[in-house]
Amino acid sequence: MAQARTHKNNQSLDDHLQAVLQGERRFENAFQGVARMILSQPVNKVVVNGRSTYDFEIFRSGAKHAIGMYDEINSFVSFVKDAAEGGSSKEMAFVLVGEPGNGKTFFVEYLCAKYRDFLQQPGNRKYTFCFNKLDQLGSYGRISTVESQTYEDPLILAMNLGASREQSQQILAERYGFSDRQIETFYDNYRPLGACSSYILEELRAFTDGRVDELLKHIEIIPVPLSESLGTVTGKYAAKDKITSSAVDLLGEESIQRLLHISDTNNPYRFDLRRGALARVAGGGIHFSDEIYKNKKDLVQVYLGVIQNRLIEMDGYKWPIDTLIIATSNNSEFNRFLAEKEEAPIIDRCRVCYVSHNTNYKMQKDLTNYAIGNETKTTFTGQILHQDPNLNYAASVAVVLTRLPHSEKLTAIETMKLAAGEVAGEKSIKTLAEVIDILNQEADITKRFGQKGLGQRNLGRAIQLMVESSETNEGRCMFAYDIFPAVERVILDYVSDNNDRAKYIGDLKLAKELYRERIMTEMFNAYMDEPQAIRKDVMSYVNMIIGMDADNLGPDKMWKYRDPQTDELKALKIDQRFIQSVEDRLGLKTEEQRESFRTSIRKIYGQKISLDSSYNFMDNLELVKAVTDVRLKSDIAGAGSLVGALANRTNEENQKLYDRMVDTMLNQLGYCKTCAQKTIEYFCTQEDES
Repeated sequence: MAQARTHKNNQSLDDHLQAVLQGERRFENAFQGVARMILSQPVNKVVVNGRSTYDFEIFRSGAKHAIGMYDEINSFVSFVKDAAEGGSSKEMAFVLVGEPGNGKTFFVEYLCAKYRDFLQQPGNRKYTFCFNKLDQLGSYGRISTVESQTYEDPLILAMNLGASREQSQQILAERYGFSDRQIETFYDNYRPLGACSSYILEELRAFTDGRVDELLKHIEIIPVPLSESLGTVTGKYAAKDKITSSAVDLLGEESIQRLLHISDTNNPYRFDLRRGALARVAGGGIHFSDEIYKNKKDLVQVYLGVIQNRLIEMDGYKWPIDTLIIATSNNSEFNRFLAEKEEAPIIDRCRVCYVSHNTNYKMQKDLTNYAIGNETKTTFTGQILHQDPNLNYAASVAVVLTRLPHSEKLTAIETMKLAAGEVAGEKSIKTLAEVIDILNQEADITKRFGQKGLGQRNLGRAIQLMVESSETNEGRCMFAYDIFPAVERVILDYVSDNNDRAKYIGDLKLAKELYRERIMTEMFNAYMDEPQAIRKDVMSYVNMIIGMDADNLGPDKMWKYRDPQTDELKALKIDQRFIQSVEDRLGLKTEEQRESFRTSIRKIYGQKISLDSSYNFMDNLELVKAVTDVRLKSDIAGAGSLVGALANRTNEENQKLYDRMVDTMLNQLGYCKTCAQKTIEYFCTQEDES
């Protein structure tokens, strides 16, 4: 990189500073740029696990965006904002620590992509400078043009243009017309020029006898390249093994090629800083150090100096840098590093953020879609592979349950439902908040809420195992139940700790029970030839217990009410037998128990409907199961239960019922022939009944 690229539209420093004066270009540091990017888009208030927090829309846009990670994103935004406002964060690195496969690297790469897009917008572009006509000096051989090696901003050059600070301020005020307040704001971000820029500027000042007009003829302003593959503005340094890694990868080294041209051996331009990863992001960029604690000690010591002082140092020469440093590490490497007490200073310079797995099974739906992929899947023979409509639910529940720690106050299913913002019987969101608080007091990070479990990569492996099986290929369908043996295989093959393995297998059993409940609902919908049949019956029960004490209830038990979802007037017959059957299924035997349950349902209805008129109680699994059981276990045309009718298709009536249900599943519920038949077969067995 001895010479700068040639640019047709290169500008003078005068042009650039006039653009800054008129507000067409900006001068800000890396923290201010990233903070402005994040906060320029809407910020919403949300409630997560019973606590109010903020959700930043910039992290939720695009086809593949960050899911969940509320606490982690809030920590990061707070860190960047503090650094942008001159707080202690500007001398620290932000380190994401957590289990493999929970989205740490994805988050950083997503942020870097957003930042590059942000800098492409007019008014946000980064500019730097280059010195030209250096061959006139006589000591640069055939090198005629030199770019700022650390992509310094032209205003950094302007603040160092005079022989002294006062002289530089005078030039900014008198030559360019900046006000005292503007100059004061610029100098809040003041830093000296890097060693080679400073050295060349001094040589040019001597060559031009200090005449500013003559000096500026040797300076051109050029845009900083935003190419991801060049590693400029956003660059990644992945930890390498102990033999191949060296400080050169970060800092750069002496360039033999330049020494062939430069006759003055004291010239710091003999060092090629762009050979290292840091110089390429030093002009207001983001440096991403992947698995920072896997690096050998001397490289970590390099980071120690860079993080604290924001300097690249070589042989006593210094190049100040303006960089947001983000790093990642897995728990085991971080704990090993913490155990080495002599490494405490590096931890002291890091803002450590512990990244948990996603624990919201509804949000996991999007992450599961990422793992399945958005391309059409095919069999080995090239035929299209159908996806069971229950696959995403089964896979999401299976992995999320493994991420939820067991607690005395809540069952695993109650924890799962509360974490997704759903109703969990008598248990409130406050109980979950208490459980999380207690767990987060643990010194062992892995015992905290959501810190352990099957990650996204493990889910990906399970889906791979399922897709490659001969059964999936022959049936041309990714049948939902097949995800469970695939997840079990992943647990046995990839989870080394015996206690974790036993817990995950137990969680998988619970996931199968939840899948069973879902299939009961699906079968009822298929039987009723109506995709929303069970939802309608659940809402019928809810409306009946609201209307049973109404003043306008006639002797025929008909109740008229306005449906909040459609705003239409509806009439409903209060069916005491149906209400009692549902409550019997819920195990409510006494009148007090029944009344207590009805009161809780009415209370939930009052709270939820006011916020969400489309709320339908389908998250109340106990109620859904009870309503489903009442409907399914009732006699069907003298053929016994539905299970009996579907299992025994020797008579014509049962066969007709089976065919009609399969037809509904194919045409209305999104099944294919394979998963429709397999789902009915599974429904007819006693497997996984809770």
